[in-house]
Amino acid sequence: MAALVIAEHDNGSLKASTAHTITAAARCSDEIHVLIAGQACDAAAAAAAQLAGVSKVLVAEGGQFANGLAENVAEQALALAASYTHILAPATAYGKNILPRVAARLDVGQISEITKVESPDTFERPIYAGNAIATVQSVDATKVITVRATGFDAAPAGGNAAIEKISAVADAGTSTFVSRELAKSDRPELTAAKVIVSGGRGMGSAENFAILEPLADKLGAAMGASRAAVDAGYVPNDWQVGQTGKIVAPQLYIAVGISGAIQHLAGMKDSKTIVAINKDPEAPIFSVADYGLVGDLFDAVPALVKELG
Repeated sequence: MAALVIAEHDNGSLKASTAHTITAAARCSDEIHVLIAGQACDAAAAAAAQLAGVSKVLVAEGGQFANGLAENVAEQALALAASYTHILAPATAYGKNILPRVAARLDVGQISEITKVESPDTFERPIYAGNAIATVQSVDATKVITVRATGFDAAPAGGNAAIEKISAVADAGTSTFVSRELAKSDRPELTAAKVIVSGGRGMGSAENFAILEPLADKLGAAMGASRAAVDAGYVPNDWQVGQTGKIVAPQLYIAVGISGAIQHLAGMKDSKTIVAINKDPEAPIFSVADYGLVGDLFDAVPALVKELG
């Protein structure tokens, strides 16, 4: 039996989270099929077919999938479920919206946010904001799994999978797409960025976040923030990194004025290199930092920008 990965995409391109999910699927089964449910989604299907490890790409096309409504994508996955031992999706807002519906209809327990596959029926997942790791074994005939992308490398290019058009399920009729408001930015998307510069409550105000912009510009970085900064209204909600925000693992994470509450650490401690700037030498952020600078961020950040040339 094979594993089915529900791809996250915008019809024109595949989201990076899908490539990480395929790596997890490869540790569950030797045969991986990818479901692309969308409209005019040939580009996304072609991208999936080029990922190493993918055996087949299944394309369900129709207007009911154009905006990724969870009710319709879940119905499409359920129509295919009998052929698979594992159904996986990224642990993003997209995957978290779809897979609970699939698990409920299959009457199986969902295994959420796995970070390791020990065997086809045994997985590791973080609990208590990442302070403990639970090993979960499933006896369900179908394993329904969301995958934390930071726990797995992205599947590389190099595949040449067959692309097969399949019958699309009808519109479930239980939801209707109304509108979508997207934040526009010239910076990299937060969860896909290789470098992130984040600010916390120590920034003091929304206006002071401008101090971080030259640093982010020099490094080609995305901008992030702690929950405290978001709750204070300094920056928009989609900047939030942490247990209740976005989980990231960039090559470089620079935390400025962030004390390091456990909820924030849960969202970024898997970063390859962590640099912390904080005036409090006892700040918890230093416990996970590879490099720490104790000092006033309003002096340190401009000095750092100057050194970067």
